[in-house]
Amino acid sequence: MLGDKLGQIVGPAKTTVLPANGPNPRFETSLEGSGTLAGLNVNCMATYSSDMHADGVLSGECPNQGVIMTESGEVATFKATGVGKFTSEGGVDFGGIAYFRTATSALESLNAAAVVYYFKVSGEGIATWDLWEWKY
Repeated sequence: MLGDKLGQIVGPAKTTVLPANGPNPRFETSLEGSGTLAGLNVNCMATYSSDMHADGVLSGECPNQGVIMTESGEVATFKATGVGKFTSEGGVDFGGIAYFRTATSALESLNAAAVVYYFKVSGEGIATWDLWEWKY
């Protein structure tokens, strides 16, 4: 069941084309943004790779290529997987799950959380990443 909203991160995103994965076009989206997570102000940097399938669906992952930093310098890393699609406005909608790891006390609650997300990039290249805890 979907639990409490953990935060939102907003910032510019850039999508580039990677070498194809067999017959599938491959894309990479990078984000640098800021917002809140687990009640703290944070900055985020992440790179997400995805393959486009014949039906237009994207499937992808951020394989431990995501970093969260608090204002006081505490750090968490994350990995994520999900599915999505390009939008008619030239952006992308993506949803999935992320897992965080940290040794810092400020973000340690994320270590045991399955985090459900919705990642939307507008046609103007602004990403909004909304995150909720999955209650199990």
